[in-house]
Amino acid sequence: MSKPAKTYQEQLDLLKSRGLIVQNEPFALHCLEHHNYYRLSPYRFPFTLPGNCDAFAPGVTFEQLWKLYIFDRKLRHLVIEACKGVEISLRAHWAYQVGHFLGPLGYLDNQHFSLPLVHARTLVKLHDEMERSREEFIQHHRANLFMPWPPAWVIVEVASFGNISNLLSQLRQSSIRQAVANPFGMDEQTFCSLMHHLSVLRNSAAHHSRLWNRRFVIKFKLPKKKPIHLVPNFFVDPAMPKKQAKIHNSLVLLVHLMTCIEPSSDWQERLIRLLLSVDPQLIPEMGFPTDWKNRPLWQSLIAALP
Repeated sequence: MSKPAKTYQEQLDLLKSRGLIVQNEPFALHCLEHHNYYRLSPYRFPFTLPGNCDAFAPGVTFEQLWKLYIFDRKLRHLVIEACKGVEISLRAHWAYQVGHFLGPLGYLDNQHFSLPLVHARTLVKLHDEMERSREEFIQHHRANLFMPWPPAWVIVEVASFGNISNLLSQLRQSSIRQAVANPFGMDEQTFCSLMHHLSVLRNSAAHHSRLWNRRFVIKFKLPKKKPIHLVPNFFVDPAMPKKQAKIHNSLVLLVHLMTCIEPSSDWQERLIRLLLSVDPQLIPEMGFPTDWKNRPLWQSLIAALP
C-alpha cells in the first residue's frame, strides 16, 4: 500500500496542513478516535476551495465540520424514526387488505403476483426472516397450530420493510394496492415506488450512511395529483437530475406520511428546527430549492413553531 496508516495526531496534522483551523486539539483528536477520519472526511467538501477538495477555504474550523456531521447524525435519527412509523403502518394496511381480499395465506399464491419468480425469491427471504425470528407467536403457529406459514397478519410482524414493499408492488390487483395507499391520499403506483425508496433510505440511515448530500439511486415517482397540496413543494428540475435525487423530496413526503400516521406527533417540528439550525449555505446540498422556506409545506411548519 502506498498510504500507510496514520495515527490520530497525524490525521489531525494532515487536516491542519490543508488549512483547517483546529481551536481545540484534544476535542478534535477525540472525534477522530471515535468516529474515524474517513467517515468525517466527506463533510469537508462544502468548506474547501473550488476545484481543490484538499485545501480548506480561509477561516474554516474543525468545529464547522463537526457541526455538519452532528446535523447529519440527527437527520438520520429523524429519518429512521419516520421510516419506522411508515413501515409499521404499511405492515398493518398490507396485512388487513391481503387478509380480507386474498385470504389469510393469499400472500403465498403466486397467481396473485405479477412476477412469479420475483415473488418466489421474496418468499425465500420471508422464510429466512421467519426462521431467524424468536417470536413466540411464530413458534405457536408452527408447533401448536401446525401452520408452516402463518396468516398474513402474523407473518407481517417479522417481515422486513423491503419484503413487504415487494409483496405490495407485485400484487396483480391494483385495487388492493390502492386500498393500501388510500389512507395516505396517494395514487397506488406513486405509493408503491415511494415505499421501495423509503425502505432503501431507512437501510442507508440505519447503517449510518451520510444523508446530508447523498444522491439516491433508487428514486420514486413524484405525486402529480394526489395529494395535490404537496405538489408545489417538490423540487423538480429536469436540468438538475442530481439535485432532484437528493433527500429534499423524500422529506416532503415523510412529513406528509407522518401527518397521516401520527397527527399529534412533534416529529415535523423537530425536523424543521433541525433544518433551521444548519448553515443556510449547506441546505441546497440536500436538494432543497432556493425558496424552500416560501414553499407551502415548509412555510406552514415554520409558522407553527412556538
